[in-house]
Amino acid sequence: MSLNPQLLQEIALLLMFDPRNPLEGLKVHKDADAGKIAAAKRLHEMGIITLNDGGYLTARGQEAADHAEALINILQARLH
Repeated sequence: MSLNPQLLQEIALLLMFDPRNPLEGLKVHKDADAGKIAAAKRLHEMGIITLNDGGYLTARGQEAADHAEALINILQARLH
């Protein structure tokens, strides 16, 4: 598996959500980076976020955000 730019953008956007607070969403504005806008649309199409410009995490998105955060924590722990 390779980490192409689109996948990295999706992960970066997913990490912007707070998985501990499901009532906190986010909005990707129309003047945002084109890659971030496209990532939001793809995450919405996959059923990970509620709207194509952000919104909230779905149940599937909550699980994905938890896993993404866990991976980042594991990888950063080796630096300390």
